[in-house]
Formats: sequence, C-alpha cells, structure tokens
Amino acid sequence: MRIIADFHIHSKYSRATSKDMDIEHLARWAKYKGISLMGTGDFTHPMWLYELKNKLKPSSIADGLYEYDGINFILTAEVCNIFSINKQVKRIHNVIFAPSFEVVDKINKELGYIGNLEADGRPIFGLAAEELVKIVLSVSPDCMIIPGHAWTPWFGIFGANSGFDTVEECFGKEAKNIYCLETGLSSDPAMNWRLSKLDKYCLISNSDSHSPQKIMREANVFDCKMSYKEITTALKTKNKSKFLYTVEFFPQEGKYHWDGHRLCDVRMSPQEAKKNNYRCPKCGKPVTVGVESRVEKLADRPSGFVPDNSIPFKSMIPFIEIIAEARGKASTTQGVEEEYMTLIKRFGSEFNILFDMPKEELETGLPGPIAQAVLRVREGKVHIAPGYDGVYGEIRIFGEDDRPGGKEKQMELF
Repeated sequence: MRIIADFHIHSKYSRATSKDMDIEHLARWAKYKGISLMGTGDFTHPMWLYELKNKLKPSSIADGLYEYDGINFILTAEVCNIFSINKQVKRIHNVIFAPSFEVVDKINKELGYIGNLEADGRPIFGLAAEELVKIVLSVSPDCMIIPGHAWTPWFGIFGANSGFDTVEECFGKEAKNIYCLETGLSSDPAMNWRLSKLDKYCLISNSDSHSPQKIMREANVFDCKMSYKEITTALKTKNKSKFLYTVEFFPQEGKYHWDGHRLCDVRMSPQEAKKNNYRCPKCGKPVTVGVESRVEKLADRPSGFVPDNSIPFKSMIPFIEIIAEARGKASTTQGVEEEYMTLIKRFGSEFNILFDMPKEELETGLPGPIAQAVLRVREGKVHIAPGYDGVYGEIRIFGEDDRPGGKEKQMELF
C-alpha cells in the first residue's frame, strides 16, 4: 500500500509552536494533506506523552504503530545534544524512532537522569551523540536514531557552525548504527548526492512542523505494509522498491540555504561570501554560512551527479501557497483559506492535487490560474530568492511576463 509519512514534527509543548499542535488537529490536517503516517514528535515530554497514551490506540492494521481517527502515528522525538570534542562545542539535533510506549518509557527514564524532560518538547542533553545512540539502542535495538536537518548551520551534523565533516566523527563507534540522514528544508537529495561518503545513507525528508498547516511540506512516500518494522527496515536497507521517493521543499526556500547576515539584510551566494571572506559587507561581522556553501566545501562530485542507489525526489510548494500566488494574495487571507478547503474537499487531499491528478483533470477541475500554477511547480518553473541566516527564501511561481496568459519564462533561481 502507498504510505505518505511525515516523521518529524513538534507538539504544543515545544518552543515556538502552535497551540493547535495536538493529536486532534494533526489527524485532521493529515487527512487534508493526504498523509497516512504521522510522527508524534516530542515523546520525551511528560505531558505530551500523557496525551499520546490517552488518545492513541494500538493500530488495528499496523504493528508497532498507533491510531487516532483513521490516521496512523509512529512514536518519534527530537533531542538536542550539546557536547565538546577537542575543546570544540558541538550542537546536534537527532530524531528518535521507537516501536512502543513501553520502549519510550524506558528511554525517557534513562534520559531523565541526564536532562530535564519537562523543560521543552525538544530537550537538551549535555551528552555526546555517540552516547545517545548507545542508550537508545540498549533499550531496544528496534529504535532508530537519525541526525535531523543535517546541514543547518547551528544544529545539523554537517552544519557550518557546530557540526562535523563526517558521520563517523560525530557518532564514533556507533556510526555503524546510523542508517539515515534528514536533508532538512535548506537542502535536497541532489545536494547530498555530491558527497560520495553519504551514498550508503538513506535520505529522508520531513516537515519539522510547528503548526498543523505546515505538515507535509516535506514527506516520504513508501509502497509497503503499514508497520513499524516494515518501514524502518525499508529505511535501513535503502529499499528502492519500498521507499519510492521524498517530497521536498525547493531548498532555496529554506531559511539557511545561502550565506548572509539577517540584521543587515544581506543575502550572499557562496561565491560572493567566499570573495568577501565570509564577512558582512555592511557591518564587517561574520555571516552565517549557509547550506549550499557547506555542501560545496565538502563535496567531491559535481552538481547534477546521481548515484546508482539513490532514492528519487519531487520538489513541490504547499498548495495553499500556490493558491495565494495564483490569486495574488497572502496565504493567510480568508479567501485563500476558504478556496483551499473547498478544493481539498472536492478532490480528496492536497497530495492528490499536487502529485496524482493528471494534467487534463487539473485543467478541467481547478480554476485556470491555480491549475497553471500547479503545473508550473511540477515542471520546476519557479523564481526564488534564496533564504539566509534564518530568513525563509522568497518564492514566486509567476514572473512579470509569465502570469496566466502571459509569456512563458524558463526556471530562474536567483
């Protein structure tokens, strides 16, 4: 069966998250989006875990998964590891998968000795990443630990400010138990394919959402049995017949894609930043080095290289943003939100509209400008000013000369 999964999210108990990040809203928005498997996020937080245990029931169709209102959930959490190696401070986020509440209770007991689980949905531990893997896998070998948003400057395993150059440097002897990497919003699989040392890892993509409306902005698509074991085995073995592809943000839209200095409103390409010695041309302070620069530094292959064992990906823009662009309005306006809901109810789900509907059905079923916008995004005909230093990139589907009825232009990334 086809499974659309978003493993990495946060609950209302994490900082800077919506109060609607609860099971009820997650299940409702999963149906709007077309998601069949949601990560719970934040299982380390006592209050969130209490809610999970009271609202989720063991799935009637899926071993090791849980269910609420027709949506399956997998137990996941993200933790922050801050530790020193050779007097250098490292800050790494890791995502944990667990097969049962019993296992979660044991993990939380062990981690509770090390840090305050009540402080945040994403707790902070003064614990090396290698030790985290040892603790989690000693509880259950069925767990998985996945480095989160691997390239972000501050908390990614390969981040420019506190990361490593290899998985082995980060996880030491436990590197053998790392099977996947999460690409993050500011990178996509194609960027990761430039590093031959990453070929053995399965690349996954998740929304890291802090509000229900943002789930599935990145996701994973499987064709396998709905079960914890089946899905984690497909990831560990990088099984291309079962793990079909990932859904990706255009990485330029991610808020750490390019180098820059937010306070001075300075966005710089990797070439510009290098030429300027990675300093802001306005104030002279160091810029935040973005993902593209970091990939370029570590890459041993040219752009465009595709490994033989790679899992494909498809880039997309959330449907409500497509509607907003087609209508020339903000995505938060009432009219855009109402049109989104109307079209979702008519055609089943956002995923169906963005990926499954044939061109002919799009053109006859959707309003003309929206249909044209969806097709342009499918073809990669977008215009993006890349994100930098915590500022999301600015994305446009139509340029001045290629709005509906206007002259077509080729894809422009600037």
